[in-house]
Amino acid sequence: MRIILMTGKGGVGKTSVAAATGLRCAELGYKTLVLSTDPAHSLADSFDMELSHEPRPVKENLWGAELDALVELADNWGAVQRYITQVLQARGLEGVQAEELAILPGMDEIFGLVRMKRHYDEGEYDVLIVDSAPTGTALRLLSIPEVGGWYMRRFYKPLQGISVALRPLVEPLFKPIAGFSLPDKEVMDAPYEFYTQIEELEKVLTDSNKTTVRLVMNPERMVIKESLRAHAYLSLYNVATDMVIANRILPDSVNDPFFQQWKEQQQQYKGEIHQNFSPLPVKEVPLYSQEMCGLDALERLKNTLYGDEDPSQVYYQENTIRVVQQPDYYCLELYLPGTPKDKIQLSKTGDELNVRIGNHRRNLVLPQALAALQPSGAKMEDDYLKIKFAEAARV
Repeated sequence: MRIILMTGKGGVGKTSVAAATGLRCAELGYKTLVLSTDPAHSLADSFDMELSHEPRPVKENLWGAELDALVELADNWGAVQRYITQVLQARGLEGVQAEELAILPGMDEIFGLVRMKRHYDEGEYDVLIVDSAPTGTALRLLSIPEVGGWYMRRFYKPLQGISVALRPLVEPLFKPIAGFSLPDKEVMDAPYEFYTQIEELEKVLTDSNKTTVRLVMNPERMVIKESLRAHAYLSLYNVATDMVIANRILPDSVNDPFFQQWKEQQQQYKGEIHQNFSPLPVKEVPLYSQEMCGLDALERLKNTLYGDEDPSQVYYQENTIRVVQQPDYYCLELYLPGTPKDKIQLSKTGDELNVRIGNHRRNLVLPQALAALQPSGAKMEDDYLKIKFAEAARV
């Protein structure tokens, strides 16, 4: 299955681009599903038809779906939902309020990953296009396998064993006081089962032959800066980007003096997009005179974006992590485009290298050849952070 993730700052038009990409893939004969994981769904508005949690046909070879976290929770994590609801009701919340609040912060992202894993395993579709949440939320989604694995290995598994062992002893004293039971084995097992599915999906997300991200942006300063950061963070999580789509560019036919300054600014920002994201291919989409709503409008966008091309191709093969062997040392190279060295923090614990950029962190499990060595210097060169690993000096 080919997976294409569409992301970008909120309001840049990524849903329309996802829908138009789905139209072209379906036109080429691929069984295509466009899945919205954004809590503020607009995919149904883009197709101008009603969609639901389960895939619904849009036209031949094309289906659409909007993730419903409540349904996903009930179908796949029922024991946890019931337990959280029980806890909230014991604290005085009514049934409906408790059920709604049982979806804890971050669950939408987890369910988005699990839904992707399910479609990948079932293999019913040739192409899965994910209309993801705005950039920040999408990056949290992609970081879940890495961050979740760290917490599971260090905290959750030991806590799970202790909880199961102590529950029969503590439960008789706990329930009369708290008003609800301690979590049983089914509840404690559910998060780890979810994590194992997500861990398997990580191999798919980091396979640049199967999964790539397409960054959608407008030619505006704030949007470009956020997209540059997103590109660096995606590389940090070893998720490849294969295309940039510059959307809503004022066409040359607009000559009204009111738009003159706006057009000049867009020309400047278009140049920055091509320069800053090089060598990624950049596709430009004009600002249309009508809103992108309905299949007719999406057909125009599809033709502008792809023409006779196959959108399921990998437009650019991005190498985000590589290990280079030198005569006296190894060099671990991380592709972090546009990231100043002073914004990067590095530390090594055991066989893991911790890389932190702003509020994003990744724990890289080092290859065996590097795990026994120590970092002995780092530099930014050609958008790669090059970290030198060598044997520690003997005293």
